[in-house]
Amino acid sequence: MSGSDLTAIERALRESAPVAGDAAADAAAAGLAARADEAGVLDVAWSTLDTPVGEMLVASTRRGLVRVGLPRESFDEVLEGLAARVSPRLLELPARTDEARRELEEYFAGDRRDFDLRLDWRLARGGFSSRVLHNLRRIPYGTAITYAEAAAKAGNPRGSRAAGNACGSNPIPVVVPCHRVVRTGGAVGNYGGGPEMKRFLLDLEGWEAESLT
Repeated sequence: MSGSDLTAIERALRESAPVAGDAAADAAAAGLAARADEAGVLDVAWSTLDTPVGEMLVASTRRGLVRVGLPRESFDEVLEGLAARVSPRLLELPARTDEARRELEEYFAGDRRDFDLRLDWRLARGGFSSRVLHNLRRIPYGTAITYAEAAAKAGNPRGSRAAGNACGSNPIPVVVPCHRVVRTGGAVGNYGGGPEMKRFLLDLEGWEAESLT
C-alpha cells in the first residue's frame, strides 16, 4: 500500500463520523475499516452484541479491550468519548472485537466465570480509583464485597464513597466486575447499567446477600 493510500485512509478516518448511517454508508465504513486495519492506522475498533440485558458496545485498541458500553448508555456518546480521549481513528470492525464479544456471550450464557482478555486501562482514572478498579478483578465469581471493603483494599478504609465513585467511572464494566461491590447490608447499590442489571449479574453468578460477610 502506497504512502498516498495511507494518507487517504488516515484522512477518511479523521473525517468519519463515529456512528453508522444508512446501508450504503455502513458498507463504505466497513470497507474503510478493513483497509485501515490492514494498513495499521485504525486505532479503535468497535462493535455491538446482543445480551439478555440489552445491546452492549465493546471497543478495542491494539493494547486490548478499552471500553464496554452498557445498554442504558448512549452509544453515540460512548463513541464520541473514545474519539476524544483515545483516538479519532475509530470505526466499526467486528473482527477486531470477536474475542471480547465471544467471552461476554459465554459469560451471559453461564459458561464463563473469568475473562482472559487483555485490557487497555487508559480511560480509567489514576491513583486511588485505579487501585480500586484493579482490585475488582480479584473478587471471585459469585461473591461480593462492600464499598468499604473495596476502599480498604485500595488503601483508604474511610474512602467508601470514593470507592463508589471509582466503580461508577469504570470504563470496562462486567469484565472488570464493579457489579460485585454492594452496600453494607447487602443492598445492590448504584450501577451504570441500572440496579436491575446489577441484580441480574449478581443473580447470574449465584450471589446471595446473606453470604456477605
